[in-house]
Amino acid sequence: MIRIQQLQSQIVEPAGLKGQYYEQRPQNKLEWFKNNGWGYKDTKFVLEQDGAVRLTGNKYRFSNQRMMKFKDWAEAKVGIDLSLNCEAQNEIPANPPIINEQFMNAIQGQFNEISFDNAQRILHSHGQTMQEIYDLRNSKLARIVDCVVFINSHAQAELLVKLAVEYNVMLTVYGGGTNVTWALQCPQEERRMIVSVDTSRMNHIRWVDRKNMTALVETGVTGKDLEKELSRYGVVCGHEPDSVEFSTLGGWISTRASGMKKNRYGNIEDIILSVKVVTPTGTLSQSLDYPRVSSGPDLNQIVLGSEGTIGIITEAVIKIKAQPEVCKYESILFHNFALGTEFMYKLSRSKVWPTSVRLVDNNQFQFGMALKTMPHSKREEFMDKVKKYFITQFMQFDPDQMCLVTVLFEGTKQEVEFQEKKVFELAKFYKGFRAGAENGERGYFLTYMIAYLRDFAMQFQFIAESFETAVGWKNVPAVCENIQRRIVEECSKRGVEKEPFVSFRISQVYDTGATIYVYFGFGYKGIADPVKCYSEIEDAARDEIMKNGGSISHHHGVGKLRKQFMQKQIGDTGVEILKRIKQQIDPKNIFGNQNLI
Repeated sequence: MIRIQQLQSQIVEPAGLKGQYYEQRPQNKLEWFKNNGWGYKDTKFVLEQDGAVRLTGNKYRFSNQRMMKFKDWAEAKVGIDLSLNCEAQNEIPANPPIINEQFMNAIQGQFNEISFDNAQRILHSHGQTMQEIYDLRNSKLARIVDCVVFINSHAQAELLVKLAVEYNVMLTVYGGGTNVTWALQCPQEERRMIVSVDTSRMNHIRWVDRKNMTALVETGVTGKDLEKELSRYGVVCGHEPDSVEFSTLGGWISTRASGMKKNRYGNIEDIILSVKVVTPTGTLSQSLDYPRVSSGPDLNQIVLGSEGTIGIITEAVIKIKAQPEVCKYESILFHNFALGTEFMYKLSRSKVWPTSVRLVDNNQFQFGMALKTMPHSKREEFMDKVKKYFITQFMQFDPDQMCLVTVLFEGTKQEVEFQEKKVFELAKFYKGFRAGAENGERGYFLTYMIAYLRDFAMQFQFIAESFETAVGWKNVPAVCENIQRRIVEECSKRGVEKEPFVSFRISQVYDTGATIYVYFGFGYKGIADPVKCYSEIEDAARDEIMKNGGSISHHHGVGKLRKQFMQKQIGDTGVEILKRIKQQIDPKNIFGNQNLI
C-alpha cells in the first residue's frame, strides 16, 4: 500500500472497475470451454455432406465459412480416412473423491466456492496433450483431483497453503489448463486428498505505472483479457503464445513461456520484473519494479519454470509498452525450405527483426491453402487463378516445394517502413516473392486453429500433436532431416499403415539459433494402443532431437511428459540442485505434482 501511495501520481486504475473481476466469459469455465477437447464449446470443425469443412461458432474471423479444398487435401496428402467417424463418449467417468475431513472442516466458510462436481474435478485434472484428449474422448483419467477451491486473493492463497501444510493435503495449481506436458495429471499413487487451486478469479490489474511502464497484475488473468484491459491505458504486455486466448500469466511464468511477438516484447523472463509466490514455508514477495539489481542470485529464476512444484504464483510486476502505431502482416514465398531457412538465418544476423517472423515448410503451406475459404465472388475466384498461374508458371515456384514466411511488423510508421525495406531486400537476395498481407494474416490465424483441427482429425482415427525445440543455427537442417527420418522409421516398426504426416515450422529466431516446431500424426486404424504407440514415437523423436543438438523444450516446459530427459539436459548436479531447492521450500511435498524431476 505504501508503494502504491508513493507512485499515486503515475498510477491509475480503470474507472468503474476497481475491485471488480474483468470477465469476458461466464465465470464457470464449464459453460464455455469443452470438457473433452480444445477451446470454445461452440467452435469446432465439421465435415458437411457436400465435402466442405466449416468452422462453427462465431469466435473467429473465418467462423462459418466453408472450406472446399480441405477434404481432398486431408485424404490425399495427410492420409486421413474421413469415412472412419469415431464419436467421443457422452460422459466421462470419475472416481469418487478422497476426503480429508479435518481439512474440509478448516476451510469451510473461508472461500467463496469449493466444488466437488465431477465435471470440475475432471477439467482441473488434465491439460491439452493428445494423450489426455484421447482418454477424455474414449476412457477416463486414471486419477483426478478430489476437490476444486477457487481463490480470490493472495491472502486466500496463503490461508489455503497454510491449512494444506497443517492437514497434509496435496495442492495443484490451475490457471488456464492449456499445458501440453501432462503437468496437471495427478500422480496415480497419491493417497492424500488432492485439491486443485483455481486462480481464474485472481484477474485484477492492481496498478499501472505509465512513467516506469510497469504494471502489477494478478496471475489468474488470461492473455486475451490482460491485453484488452491494458488497452484502456494505451499499453500492451505483448506476450502472445499460441494459447493466448486461454492461458494465464501464472502459467506463462511457471513454464518459462515464449510468445510469437518475443522479438519486440521479449520472452516471459524478459517481461517479468518480480513475482509473489506462496510456498509451504512462507511467501516470497518481491513486488518491485527496479530496472535491474545486483543483490545475489535472481530469485525470480527459481519461480520461472518451476511448473507448480513450489507454490502458488499470485502476483507479478510486468513490463509494458505503448500500443504500436502500426500493425502490419506480410508474407514471402521461397522456392524451398532450405532457402527459407537461410533467409531466417541471415535475418537473425541483420538485427532488423520484425515483431514476429515464421517459416513454414511445404506441408504447412499446403495445409494453409487447403483451409482457404470459398471465393466471395467470380472476380475473386478469377484473381485467385491468375495469382496461382503467375506464381507457378511465370515465377517458376514448384507447388510441392515452395514454403512461406509470415511476418508481423509493429511500431511507428517509420519503424515499420524501415523494417519492411530491409526484410524484403534480404528476401529478394534469396529469390523470395512478396505474397501479401492476406497470406500473412491467415498464417497467424491458423496457429489458433491447430488444436481444433487436431480434435477434428481424432474423430476419424487420426492422432496428431506438435512439439518444439531450441537448436543452434548450424544444427537446424540436421534436426529437421533426422526427425523426419526417425519418425518414419518408428512408425514403420509399429505397424502404422500409411506414411505419417510430418511438418516443420521455424517459429522464433535468435542470434545463436532458432525454435523449431514439429507437427506429426498418423492414422491409427489397426493399432491396438494408439496412445502408447504415439508416445513411444514422440519419445524417439525427442531422443533424436537431443542427439542432434536440440533442447528438450524451448517454451512448452517439461511436466511429466519429458522429465525422463532432464538428467541428460541439465546433468546429475543440476537435477540434485532442483531436488534440494524443492525439499527446502516444500519439505512435506504439498505441491506434489511430480513435474520436472
